[in-house]
Amino acid sequence: MAGHSKWANMKHRKARQDAKRVKIFTKLIRELTVSARISPDVDANPRLRTAVAKALLNNMTRDAIDRAIKRGAGEQDGSNYEELVYEGYGPCGVAIVVETLTDNHKRTVADVRSAFTKYGNMGTAGSVSYLFSKKGIISFAPGLSEDQVLDIALEAGAEDVVSHEDGSIEVITSPDSFNDVREALEAAKLVADDAEITMVPSVKAEVDAEHVVKFFKLIDMLEDFDDVQNVYHNADIADDVMALVP
Repeated sequence: MAGHSKWANMKHRKARQDAKRVKIFTKLIRELTVSARISPDVDANPRLRTAVAKALLNNMTRDAIDRAIKRGAGEQDGSNYEELVYEGYGPCGVAIVVETLTDNHKRTVADVRSAFTKYGNMGTAGSVSYLFSKKGIISFAPGLSEDQVLDIALEAGAEDVVSHEDGSIEVITSPDSFNDVREALEAAKLVADDAEITMVPSVKAEVDAEHVVKFFKLIDMLEDFDDVQNVYHNADIADDVMALVP
């Protein structure tokens, strides 16, 4: 079996996200709005700082970001969003965690259940989340040396810096230190290709060629629901198997 390329997998994921650009913007605006309700002060609100950084990374304009923050600060849209998390299994025993922001939990649970019923199995609360830890991941494309990143990242509070065989580099942080580390790297002119707070699995489940298309149908179906903000999984997919995905 071909080797696993961290960077190739990430670029494939981003290409799939780019195909859903309108959906991505909808989810980003919802997160900005909800985060701003805690406090519209970006410097004093780490969640909002993270949301703004993610929006900029996805090429959202400053005007659109500012409008979403103002909407959240003034609660102009009248929506009362609730944060709910669902868990389950996909093909090949892949563990999946689904984060949602919803103003209608009955609609949301029905949507999520329909996806799991079609392509996997929905679990109970806590059934797979214990396999994940929330971490900040700041990713750099091949081309940088580890030394360029290591000192700055660790001094700013990063937990680890990992170099992959394909030359890509990941900086791993706690959620609390994520923004400080990202901003320190940016100040040193080291701008990441991807930066997010995500759920990192402690174990992986390998997806084979027979099930990889079904697996991505499940992920796509979940991500297409307006109420779903993030979908995390512990799938491990080899390069040659990933190439089978349309």
